Amino acid sequence: MVESQITPFLWLDGCAREAADFYVSTFRDSYIVKVTTLTGPGAGSDVVSLVVKGQPFTTFDGIPPFEFTPAISFVVNCDTQEELDHYWERLADGGNPIQCGWIQDRYGVHWQIVPAILQGLLEDETKSKPVLEALLTMVKIDIQQLLDATSNHGSDHVSPL
Repeated sequence: MVESQITPFLWLDGCAREAADFYVSTFRDSYIVKVTTLTGPGAGSDVVSLVVKGQPFTTFDGIPPFEFTPAISFVVNCDTQEELDHYWERLADGGNPIQCGWIQDRYGVHWQIVPAILQGLLEDETKSKPVLEALLTMVKIDIQQLLDATSNHGSDHVSPL
């Protein structure tokens, strides 16, 4: 039996090929699989199959266009600040930075550009509160500030000795 795969389908306003090229140039290890230009009804609309960091996507020139919502976003876990900065700067170009690592790109797609360690920090009962407090002050996430928040937590207490 062939295992089925979930492929996000991005319905765009006449820029399917442009968006696919942008994502492939933004994310390492990404490529376009196939571009199909429709004939007949919907003639001229492009359907682009691509792979972004191992995840298949399809972009489509839809008429009428639908708008994206932050209720659905793509999480990009980054190992380093350099990697996080790269994706942030690329997606912010023509896009809209929001808060806590969230960004809406120039095509209206929502992303969360976060450090790979974030989930573990938030799940740690001794670190979650200071990490969340630091996170809520950020637009683009600074990994070192999150780590500093965990090491500074409790430093305001006076030693009983």
